Parts: sequence; C-alpha cells; structure tokens
Amino acid sequence: MNILAIGDVVGSIGCKFLRAHLPQLKKFKGIDLVIANGENSADGNGITPTSANFLFDSGVDVITAGNHTFRRKESYEFFDSCESLLRPANFPAGAPGRGSCVVDMGRIQVGVINLMGVVYMESMDSPFDVADRILSEGMPKITLVDFHAEATGEKRSLAYYLDGRVSAVFGTHTHVQTADECILENGTGYLSDLGMTGPVHSVLGVKPELVIQKMRTKMPVRFDIADGPCEMDCALFHIDEKTGKTLEIERLRLA
Repeated sequence: MNILAIGDVVGSIGCKFLRAHLPQLKKFKGIDLVIANGENSADGNGITPTSANFLFDSGVDVITAGNHTFRRKESYEFFDSCESLLRPANFPAGAPGRGSCVVDMGRIQVGVINLMGVVYMESMDSPFDVADRILSEGMPKITLVDFHAEATGEKRSLAYYLDGRVSAVFGTHTHVQTADECILENGTGYLSDLGMTGPVHSVLGVKPELVIQKMRTKMPVRFDIADGPCEMDCALFHIDEKTGKTLEIERLRLA
C-alpha cells in the first residue's frame, strides 16, 4: 500500500498548488491514500470549512492539524461533524472534533492518529500517554501518526516509543523538510518533518519582510502569506498490507 503524507499546506496559494499537482502524482505513484496537514490552509491562519473542503475535493483523504487548529471559530462544528478532519488527540477533553480516525478502504482499513508535541509548545496531555490510550482501544494494523511538534528530539523519541506498534510516524509544524527518513528496527517508518506546501520565497510561508519586521521590532505584525512559485513537500510510505510495516520511504518535493 502506498500512503502519501503532505507537509503543512499554507494558505489558498498552497491549496491551489496541491490541487494542481496531487491528481497526477497519485496516478503516477499509484497512491492509495493521502494525508495532509491543513492547519494553516486558510489565508491568515488556521483552517476553515472552505479550505478543508478544497483539500478534500483536491484528493486528500484525511486532514490533520496542530497548534493552529482552533484559530477559526467557523471550523468548530466541522471538526465535530467530519470524521476525516482531525485535531491533535491530546487536546483537553471537550475540545471539538477527534484525534484519530479509521479509513475503510474496502479490502483494508487504515488508521490515522494526530498528536501534538509539548516541548516548546503549549501544555497538553502527554503524547506518549495519549498514543498508548488510542492504540489500546484498537486501531488497524496499518496506522500512521502525524506528530505536530517543534523539537526533533521529542519527535524521534515518540517514533522509537511507537516502533513496531504503528506503521509510520512523521513530523509536521516546522515547515522545513528533513532528510532523515528511515525505517526503525521494528518496522516503523519515520521522518522528522514533511516540510511545507506553499510559497518557496517565504519564511515558512509568510512574506519575509514581515517576519523580519517582527523579529527586529518585537511589535505585533500581521503575517500575510507570500506569493510566487510554490513547492509541495511530502513523503510516500510503502507499507506491507499483511504486516503493517513500512518497506520503503520516498521523500518528495514538487516545485
């Protein structure tokens, strides 16, 4: 089974670039399932029902999120109603939506878990404990984890902790694709960060001059999405349907 994981989609410009390239990539690579992090898919920050539906209509099967999950109040009801739109599972009880889902593909089921790190980020329930809870409640043999986290050490630690219990752990949030793809000893595929889907000439998708202004003045600055050429950073996980183990990881960057 070929499962594609796409890095953080930034703004409408990133959504449009994904729509322009994903259908052909799915056909060329024989992709069975697509997971994309969409927490920044709305212009200005966050995710809206409009940006989420745009990604679904473009060929994405499951959308994951992160620390910007609930920036847009208009998305709260959609998180509750849409089973394939996830938010980190370690948000406090009572938060809208769900942190995991199971996609029924007919011949096989695929699980997706969304978690958020706690190092250099918001105080949340332990991603290790929450992962244990979800897996103990039952997930398919093929299950992938989007770990939205800042610290590489935390990402790698969770991957080793879950090695052999999930098919793959991939990181999101930093918007910079890493080159450390590997298959751990017990068959779990790993990549520290998928990267970003959005404008190349930017600072994590934002106009560079605005980020520079913020860093130099320490004053509030409205972050506008950059324009120009885009890229789509992603990784293709080739997974054994019988064992649930990753056989190969192909890191991709479309520009």
